[in-house]
Amino acid sequence: MIQMNTYTGEAAYVVISLINPQGAYEKTLYVLGPDKQWYNTVKEWHKYQTKAKAKISAITGASVAGGDRAVQVIEIDDAKLGKGYKLRFESAVEEQKYHATDVEIPVTAAALAERATGNGYIRFVRLNKVQ
Repeated sequence: MIQMNTYTGEAAYVVISLINPQGAYEKTLYVLGPDKQWYNTVKEWHKYQTKAKAKISAITGASVAGGDRAVQVIEIDDAKLGKGYKLRFESAVEEQKYHATDVEIPVTAAALAERATGNGYIRFVRLNKVQ
């Protein structure tokens, strides 16, 4: 679950990515924001996505407005647990500041069980394991 801070302006685009131990993008897990014309506002991810050309249509949804929350299901391979990977949540709002690492969560059992506080438009992220 992603809980947004209260802010004014357009709904935020949020991208959830798996970051490898070297700090590079490995996989796009989810994109909150349906309109491709605004993907370039999520700058660091957009650089990766234009090179990777991954098909993301199955992992996209609505953007999320200030004060709202979004619940998404993301899949993380259990083999990544405790191996130096991170989940990165990037956020952007039209004509406002971009946050390359609004939230970053190590892919460890302990970190995934805790609430992670955001640095920008995201107030916090809370993850739950689905069986």
